Amino acid sequence: MNFRSIVNNIEALAPLSDTTQIVRGLYEDGAENVNIAKLVKAIETDAALTVNILKMINSPLYGFSKQINSISQAVTLFGTQTVYGLVVRYSIESLIIANLRPYGLSNNKFNDICHMQSALMSQWYAKINLKDAQFLAPLALIMESGKLVVAQEVVHSSSIKEFISGLKKASNISEYENNIFGTSSYYVSGLLFEHWHLDTLYVDTLKGLDFEHDGASKQDNYIDALDVVRTAVNVTDIFTEESINDAADIVLSMGLDVLRFKSICIGLKEIYIKNKS
Repeated sequence: MNFRSIVNNIEALAPLSDTTQIVRGLYEDGAENVNIAKLVKAIETDAALTVNILKMINSPLYGFSKQINSISQAVTLFGTQTVYGLVVRYSIESLIIANLRPYGLSNNKFNDICHMQSALMSQWYAKINLKDAQFLAPLALIMESGKLVVAQEVVHSSSIKEFISGLKKASNISEYENNIFGTSSYYVSGLLFEHWHLDTLYVDTLKGLDFEHDGASKQDNYIDALDVVRTAVNVTDIFTEESINDAADIVLSMGLDVLRFKSICIGLKEIYIKNKS
């Protein structure tokens, strides 16, 4: 298990689906300039993609009491950025069929975690900066994608038990991954998105997530926001008291409202527990 092997596996991956390539092309001039009619049409020509987007977007975590029955509705309610994230996420899942046992997860639970991260980002950051939240929510949805590649590497090396054992003892997931592979799964996500020619800001933000920064740039603000979300909910801690408090410490260091953040976390946790009961 090593970094070079992971890079080789990424380089061998097929391109994103034709539909995803078409959708990505619509975003070349920025999400605010996307032709909505063309976006809806492109998605609706792919029946499987349409069904899966509607399934994902009707999750109770997103807080809509009424069923969303069309892609047009989804774009209107969630915006073009979130829909783009959903398109990319489905395409990634179609290309990387991973056994997530190394992280102690079923595919369904992994999906839940990704959606909770996105929902938390959306609900929390929208009151801070709506435009930034519209960029960050879809990135939060797909930032764990590198774990699919890392899990494949662990399975292929027949080291599942050893990896699980070490993960349980680790105090920091990224540090543990780095000790094993020489990189973190978030950096791997950045490499994935670079391989597929996704937004360079997505790539650079994820590559920088586990490196020190001075907080002076917009990208640094994005890194801090993603760090908050992945601390509160991740593959080992889903809105635990400790993980919420640790995330709140980062929120405090950002000079933001801690009580509001904790309230959103508790609300999402209650929805998650209710949905699983």
